[in-house]
Amino acid sequence: MKTRLFVILLCAFSVICLAGCQTSKRSEQEIVEDIVLYYAAYGKDAESKNESLLKELKSVNSISADKWKKILDYWDYANNSISINYGAPEEGLPQTDELCLVALGFQLNEDGTMKEELIERLKVVLASAKKYPNAMIVCTGGGTAKNNESATEAGEMAKWLIENGVDESRIVIEDKSLTTAQNAQFTYEKLQKEQPQVSEIVIISSDYHICTGALFFEAWFILSS
Repeated sequence: MKTRLFVILLCAFSVICLAGCQTSKRSEQEIVEDIVLYYAAYGKDAESKNESLLKELKSVNSISADKWKKILDYWDYANNSISINYGAPEEGLPQTDELCLVALGFQLNEDGTMKEELIERLKVVLASAKKYPNAMIVCTGGGTAKNNESATEAGEMAKWLIENGVDESRIVIEDKSLTTAQNAQFTYEKLQKEQPQVSEIVIISSDYHICTGALFFEAWFILSS
């Protein structure tokens, strides 16, 4: 899990590995690459090393250092402490459109139909939408059907939700992303533009994918703030 997250983080945020290229003062990208590398490899055991790296980053860009400290804290939380609900979200979330349910996509069948795993995610979205009837819903995921270029994960999810009684006006479709990192980026951009009142999100996915999804959404929101 940690190694996989490391690789995706590097790709998602365009952190360029410049190993072997030493200068008197390293660039922000070089330092961030080391921060991600050490945490991915050693987790909490890299804490003292990353404290040193964050201090170095602060001398280059103090705002970036503060953001990456928050990302590391959340990464630790996602790996070790995050709670997963098997079903609709817990009580106590906003009963307004400040809440957004984000449904992460899953690769479609070759003909563009949804696989059972994606339908199971949608059943949770539907239960969540009923529990929080004022919440917005984002369906996120692009075209992954080999033999149906017009089908997208987000589009198929939205159709299923509408057919099962969800008001179309609640649904935001993000149908360009092909990775979890892009899910986070494009969803953030959509919400900023179309639903700026949203202040809290609930990520709905398969249990094995929640930690990855949560990390990327949180990291993208931090880096974009």
